[in-house]
Parts: sequence; C-alpha cells; structure tokens
Amino acid sequence: MITISKRATLAAAAGLAGVALLAPRAFAYSEAVTSACTGDYLTYCSAYDENSAKGAQCMRAAAARLSQGCVNALVASGEASKNEVTRRSTAKR
Repeated sequence: MITISKRATLAAAAGLAGVALLAPRAFAYSEAVTSACTGDYLTYCSAYDENSAKGAQCMRAAAARLSQGCVNALVASGEASKNEVTRRSTAKR
C-alpha cells in the first residue's frame, strides 16, 4: 500500500519530469526562423546555446545587425513585432 507521503513524492517527481521535458523547448524556434537566422546566430551569438536564454538575449542585442531574411522570419513567427523591428531599424541610423 502506498502512503500519502509516497503518493505526494511520486506526484512531485512526475511533475518535475514533465517540466524537465518542456524546458528545452522554452526557447525553441521554428524551422523557418532557424533556417533564416543560422548565419546571423553563427556570426553574433555562437558562444551561446541557441535554445538558451543567453542565446535569445544575444540575438536581441544583435537585432539591429540581423539580416533582413532573419528579421522577416522572426516577425512572421511572432518572435519579434513589426514595431520592435521599426524601432531598432530607426535606432541604428
């Protein structure tokens, strides 16, 4: 017979396993973004794992230098807004 504390432990372990399975996808990008932005990522952010918070932060910091194809893919996927792109484009002039 499983006691209540063992049930709670098993439930907590199952919950943690579920979170661990989802964690790598937190910063996963679409195939279109990956394809369009690989060159930019390698140029500006290859020191970071592309699916990490640091990788995403690096790409945001490099936003004004990203290729138009990468920017278009980011906007189309919802990773960046048109307003953000316009603001960053204006700022780099």
